[in-house]
Amino acid sequence: MPSRTLRNYATFARLLLPAALALLASCAGSEHSAFYTVSTQPANVGDAGIAARAYHDSGAYDRDLAIVANQAARWITKRAANARRPALVLDIDETALSNWEIIKLDDFGRPIKGPCNPGSGAPCGWAAWDQLGRDPAIESALQVFRTARTSDVAVFFITGRPESHRAATERNLRLHYHRQYGRSALRPARWSRRKEISSARPILPRTLKLSAIY
Repeated sequence: MPSRTLRNYATFARLLLPAALALLASCAGSEHSAFYTVSTQPANVGDAGIAARAYHDSGAYDRDLAIVANQAARWITKRAANARRPALVLDIDETALSNWEIIKLDDFGRPIKGPCNPGSGAPCGWAAWDQLGRDPAIESALQVFRTARTSDVAVFFITGRPESHRAATERNLRLHYHRQYGRSALRPARWSRRKEISSARPILPRTLKLSAIY
């Protein structure tokens, strides 16, 4: 390496060193240093599960849902009259229907395969659970749904459940939503998560026609 280049590096180092030392001293003396951004350890998974159960069972979960649902219902009522062919799209799991029963049985896990006998108290396979069609409606979502239908808004359901679960899923929806909705869209058999992520939009059947019942 040429001597001139070495001298340039040496000069740069002499200029940089005091600034670096000053920066380190400042960081060491600051209570808000980037080296001390985490004051406590993250919650243990088991503790997080206990907190989630407490949040749900205390009634706070339902109260928070009701607050958001009331806001949504007011917005729908206000906007529906001025919209051309208004429509509401709802997700199914943990939006329209609750899976809390199996969430507790599986201790917040999500095993897809395996049998499901909720009465046994044993963990359940989610695929078998979906086929039971016994999810209760989330009351706050049902309120939004009723407001939409009263305002002559078409309602459609979308979900990541596979197409093979359509019959059980629609049977479950009819128990609570009384077929007062347009078609539901489920995940096609050849759905590709990689393709969905790359296109940044959901992959829906090309033959899907959004025709409301009312």
